Amino acid sequence: MVEDPLYYPYPSQRQVVYARRGMVATAQPLAAQAGLDILKKGGNAVDAAVATAACLTVVEPTSNGIGSDAFALIWFGNKLHGLNASGPAPKALSIPALQKAGYGEMPRFGFAPVTVPGAPGAWAECNRRFGALPLDQVLAPAIEYARRGYPLSPTLAHYWRRAHEVYSLNLKGEEFRSWFETFAPRGRAPRAGEMWRSEAHARSLEEIAASGAESFYRGRLALVLDAFSRQHGGYLRAEDLAAYQPEWVEPIKVPYRDCEVWEIPPNGQGLVALMALKIIAGFADPAREDELTCHRQIEAMKLAFADGEKYITDSRFMTTPPNQLLSEEYAAQRRGLIGDLAAPPQAGTPPRTGTVYLAAADSEGNLVSFIQSNYMGFGSGLVVPGTGIALQNRGHTFSLDSSRENALAPGKRTYHTIIPGFLTRGGQPLGPFGVMGGFMQPQGHLQVVMNTVDFHLNPQAALDAPRWQWLKDKTVLVEHHFPPAMAAQLSRRGHDVRVSLDSGAFGRGQVIWRDPESGVLRGGTEGRADGHIACW
Repeated sequence: MVEDPLYYPYPSQRQVVYARRGMVATAQPLAAQAGLDILKKGGNAVDAAVATAACLTVVEPTSNGIGSDAFALIWFGNKLHGLNASGPAPKALSIPALQKAGYGEMPRFGFAPVTVPGAPGAWAECNRRFGALPLDQVLAPAIEYARRGYPLSPTLAHYWRRAHEVYSLNLKGEEFRSWFETFAPRGRAPRAGEMWRSEAHARSLEEIAASGAESFYRGRLALVLDAFSRQHGGYLRAEDLAAYQPEWVEPIKVPYRDCEVWEIPPNGQGLVALMALKIIAGFADPAREDELTCHRQIEAMKLAFADGEKYITDSRFMTTPPNQLLSEEYAAQRRGLIGDLAAPPQAGTPPRTGTVYLAAADSEGNLVSFIQSNYMGFGSGLVVPGTGIALQNRGHTFSLDSSRENALAPGKRTYHTIIPGFLTRGGQPLGPFGVMGGFMQPQGHLQVVMNTVDFHLNPQAALDAPRWQWLKDKTVLVEHHFPPAMAAQLSRRGHDVRVSLDSGAFGRGQVIWRDPESGVLRGGTEGRADGHIACW
């Protein structure tokens, strides 16, 4: 019998990694290596990203799956491209329908929070537009790991065990049986070093690869999803899947010092990170590990989150466009609210005018920032029988209050937590970055950007620096290795500072910077996870 090793939370010591011909950074070594293998077979950075993303559905199912959503920022052809592969609510899913079913708020489990999965469409669309290799070759590593199995890493085993405990308490209906058969075949979560495999998952990936994801949206797999949903009173239908297409979008940015920070436009919460950075940019010369700098970061983030909660939803339904929230006038107005003491967050009035992340780079200068997620770990708790397809629960962020901007509506995309980031200087790419972890993500983006641009830390040091996370009101969580003196000073400013022993709460990030002259790549990977950089 293989015993679980003790789970040791961060910090761990890592060094920045350098390479020239290619680099893939993500939280799982096997997935990073799969992306590198695709590069060595003639693929480009986009092929490597898709291979890694598909592989992560197998080797980190605690955070994502075939039924996930995805977003990407892709530097290709001397231009930054944005892909929104989040899916809308099914046409049958509405506030009256859920109220009739007895729901007062969006539930976490079951069919109610399941929206149309976008990840398979993202893989196929990225491959169609930018790929150098056929999709079946790009997805081959993921298929092999699903079929032959792999041994769990320690951090993966830790979160798998925690999820099994939660799901054992909450998943009681027949519709959840397949989740336990798939992810707890021995009646428990697999342990670190134990093998896990899923032949059904492998077959679904093969079908997606062979059909360019058509089977998932308009073929056999779509019909299987439809039948499973109908059998258990769900809302997802074949028509919802057939109508879906990932959307290419124009990324949005703010200038920050001598750089430009890029995010995907709403429905993602990247706008929150940009609003906070816009506020911070008005303060001159921030100092590293200074309590005033940290206080201002937290206050800026609180104000940005308050606006995000009020205004961000599917861009087609937003009454306040992003350019108003990012205006100089509004940033100055919000900045003026930051005083010497912590304050409760409140939304302003603008002037009227569970997740995996990966970064990939190749020798031709192509760079990819890619993020993919269920939500809240394994997602809805639903696995489509015979397919290995775990369905996300992204609809959980919808409001059932029809007066709210992010109120549930059929065919509407919800306020989304997953956000890829990208950094440029003078219009030239520096590279991709991201921090996974629910509403920690824009907070992680702000901290990594400031560590890089303001404090001149290398990619690994920018990730390793102790993090804080604003939770609600005046409550701020800090890592156990956060400087005690600074925590005490924040407390004196009115912050309710709490220390967490679990560094997994502070996100898991990856960074790749490219030197514009030499093309040398510098990578950092998350010590708070089983992070790995594969390169050559």
